[in-house]
Amino acid sequence: MHLNSQVLVRVEGLKKVFRSGTTELQVFENLSFQVAQGEMVAIVGESGAGKSTLLHILGTLDGPSAGDVYCANLRLNSLSEEGAAALRNHEIGFMWQFHYLLPEFTALENVAMPLLVRGYARERAQAQASEWLRSVGLEERAEHRSGELSGGEQQRVALARALITQPKLLLADEPTGDLDSHTADGVFQLIARLHRDCQLTSLIATHNLAFARRCDRVLRLQNGRIAEVAPEALPA
Repeated sequence: MHLNSQVLVRVEGLKKVFRSGTTELQVFENLSFQVAQGEMVAIVGESGAGKSTLLHILGTLDGPSAGDVYCANLRLNSLSEEGAAALRNHEIGFMWQFHYLLPEFTALENVAMPLLVRGYARERAQAQASEWLRSVGLEERAEHRSGELSGGEQQRVALARALITQPKLLLADEPTGDLDSHTADGVFQLIARLHRDCQLTSLIATHNLAFARRCDRVLRLQNGRIAEVAPEALPA
């Protein structure tokens, strides 16, 4: 944990159970950990270990079955739907394995969308979106629709969209999972640079252990439990 850093995310006794009829699937139980402001933390584990479910709960897209999640001392599972939506729009940036860009809009319009949702005037939102496209190296692709962009370019647009609201927290779920190794490395380097430049706190679920090794800390989800692993202990 960073010295002299405030704890931004605190998870206490987290449990998640999915129910279908009389069947119960326990994804994890009694997860407890903290993430300090400014840290870049990798979450690793096998498929089905619960990495995506954990990020959904941290991002208020889902609720826990038991336990608590705090972000900057705000208890997330006590928020109303409106409060959770406001938190997501102002404090949290999301990046997924699939980019979820709106195909009928240009890259510029996709990046501007969160600010338009906030009520920004179109000209102001698009001016800021243009700056963010420049920061991810895609200013020349601003007028292209998502289907005209490569996979790596789509993820760069998605990253710009995630960060245009200047969130404190970036949650990324397998952000390089659909990319070839060279493109994936470029996207990861960009995430790492913007993490530093924007003073983010980032949690990145990834199967890529080489990327996890480059994070400040690594948390491994396994058999419903979470444990800290030294990044240098991961296979290269």
